[in-house]
Amino acid sequence: MISEFKFCRQLKHNTAVTKPNFAEAPFIRACFALVMLLFCSFSQIEAHEIIVKQGTKINTIQKALAMAQNGDIIRVTASTYFVQDLLIEKSVSLIGTGYPVLDGQKKSNILIVRAPNVTIKGFIIRNSGISNIKDKAGIRVEKGDSVSIIDNRLENTCFGIYLAKVKGGTISGNTIHGINSVIQSGNGIHLWYSHYISILNNKISGQRDGIYFEFATHCTISRNLSEQNHRYGLHFMFSNNDTYTFNTFRNNGSGVAVMYTKYISMTNNTFDQNWGSSSFGLLLKDISRSTISNNTFSRNTSGIYMEGTSDVKCVRNNFLNNGLAVRMLADCEKDTFLLNNFMGNTFDFTTNGTENLNFLKGNYWDKYAGYDLNRDQKGDLPYRPVSLYSQIIEKLPSAVFLLRSFMAELLDKAERALPSMSYVNLYDNEPSMHMIQR
Repeated sequence: MISEFKFCRQLKHNTAVTKPNFAEAPFIRACFALVMLLFCSFSQIEAHEIIVKQGTKINTIQKALAMAQNGDIIRVTASTYFVQDLLIEKSVSLIGTGYPVLDGQKKSNILIVRAPNVTIKGFIIRNSGISNIKDKAGIRVEKGDSVSIIDNRLENTCFGIYLAKVKGGTISGNTIHGINSVIQSGNGIHLWYSHYISILNNKISGQRDGIYFEFATHCTISRNLSEQNHRYGLHFMFSNNDTYTFNTFRNNGSGVAVMYTKYISMTNNTFDQNWGSSSFGLLLKDISRSTISNNTFSRNTSGIYMEGTSDVKCVRNNFLNNGLAVRMLADCEKDTFLLNNFMGNTFDFTTNGTENLNFLKGNYWDKYAGYDLNRDQKGDLPYRPVSLYSQIIEKLPSAVFLLRSFMAELLDKAERALPSMSYVNLYDNEPSMHMIQR
């Protein structure tokens, strides 16, 4: 009996559950603290809705912001609210009902966002201040990551939407019309040192530049209409790895400018009616390793102007009824023009040099007068797109006044009879006999 009792007591002692020693188990203690912290955090998160309405206790957006917590929704009813430098420092959603008006009375910024995960939707935002030193904006976002600016109407603002040092976010469905002054207007959508921003379905007019990028990377610009801006419909510099697709840039002062950048994709855009002595459908300066495909360049002074470009691929674009389809300066190299249509242009190509370091193949030229004896849909003779008369204009711009003269027609006929008269080493060895279908 005694031995059995000792055996049972020893067995109970060996199988007893021992309490964990937190001092000797820091990993267990850390996990326990993390679980408790998450539990307390989730238990406290509960979004509330705050209504701003004239004639009630909460009759200003400032009062609603003072009451709000992160995650809350502030609904603003239709009325006119006079605001200046209204600061949003909480992660809230500011939603307008019936398009309430936020009027800045031409004094300063209207909304300033300095918090992440802020949504601004459904407002008419008008009358920001104007300054030659500070960039006054309808909506100014400073380090407010993952911001959403949706379905607003910005009127008579210096800068419309201004993002500085922002990562992630969406600007969608806004209508922006700036100050009708070349000197006083800013840019419609302005990005500075901002990344991973989506700019979708916006309409921009009356600004200095419709969309402006500087040091903005990995952004998507899609289905926007940028027209009748004082300078560029789109202007960006030092901004790599961006994508532009299905946008329309129409009737802007200088067209579109893409400068000092690389890894750009521009597809399915329309560049239309950008007329003037310094206007281009698309100006490319010092860009490389980029693709321009399935775009339409129509009725521009110059469809594409290229300076200092390298390894740019222009594929399946339409150049229609431009004064000059492509002007490629002599410092461009390794650029490719493949399967493009050139129709109705006064001049298809010009350049200021004689050597060619670029590649043309399989393009359709409506001025090509060659033949296809073997019926392989390719011209049997190469096509030289740079005419002798265009080279004369390149050297002597005033000679353009002879464009429709008998002398110009005679020079054109002489060049067709003797193609060697053109001294520029640029030609398409396999011109297409039929228009390229995109």
